[in-house]
Order: sequence, then C-alpha cells, then structure tokens
Amino acid sequence: MKGVCRLNSHERTTSINTTTQNLARALFTVNRHAKTATNPKFLYNLKRQAICKMIKEGKAKKIGLHFSENPKFSKQQSDVLVKCGEYLFHIPPSKDDFENLTHLGQLDHSTRNPNYRMPLNQAKKLLQQYTGFKEKTDSKHKKSTYTKPVFKKLGDSFF
Repeated sequence: MKGVCRLNSHERTTSINTTTQNLARALFTVNRHAKTATNPKFLYNLKRQAICKMIKEGKAKKIGLHFSENPKFSKQQSDVLVKCGEYLFHIPPSKDDFENLTHLGQLDHSTRNPNYRMPLNQAKKLLQQYTGFKEKTDSKHKKSTYTKPVFKKLGDSFF
C-alpha cells in the first residue's frame, strides 16, 4: 500500500494519503512546531527534504525570493518562497535560485497560510514516510542512568 500513512492503534480506521494537500498540511504543522521545538534542526531538515522532493515531483513550485525576517549576523539575507497546494513556505536558497528566481522584496505580512490542526507525530510520520528521512538519535542526548555514590570507610584513602 504505497502512499498511505498508517496511524497508531486508536486511529486505525483512518489513513492519510500522500496527496499534495495532505503533505502541505503536514509541512504547515511541522513548520509551526519547529519554532518552539526542543530539536528544531530535525524538523527544519524534514521540512526542507519534503519541499525539495515535492518540487522535483511537480507538487510544489518556487515562486521567488524574499528578504529574510531574521538574517544571520545582521546581514541581508534572502529565502526562497515555495507554494505547496494552498500553503506558502520559505526554504534556504541555492546559488541557482539567485540566478533563476525574481526577487519579490520584503515579506508580505497580509498573506497567511490557512490554519489546520494535525498532531505533530502524525505530520512527522507522513513526511518521514514520504521522504525516507529519519530522525537520528544522539547518544549524548540520552538520559543518563543513576549510579550510586561509593563511600569509603572512615580512615581509608581517597587515592
């Protein structure tokens, strides 16, 4: 059953197809949560991987360049505006984007994405299934196990 995302046991009656609209909604959810996540790097990478794949498949289209709202090191920076279904997203530009896309200037704050509620886990599963991009678990972020302190007998040397 290619293109279908299975949900956990209490939601088995429904499944999500990898349509452009469902992928765009999942991207919207992941992008919204990435701003306050404990591991935003993975969510932003997942978003970028999904958008790049959608562009290659013709499900998304690069529209132009916008000046970034929060440029690094106070320098002027641009982001690529991408249209996925009825949603708009920004991704970092490549060198080709500066040559091939028109610059749209400042970000238009009056344009908003449609609001949609989807659980983050469901959105992540859908995008991970679509892209094949998996979250790497770092050994340094794992919770350390408690070790009991060792006490020396009175008068024993600590060395």
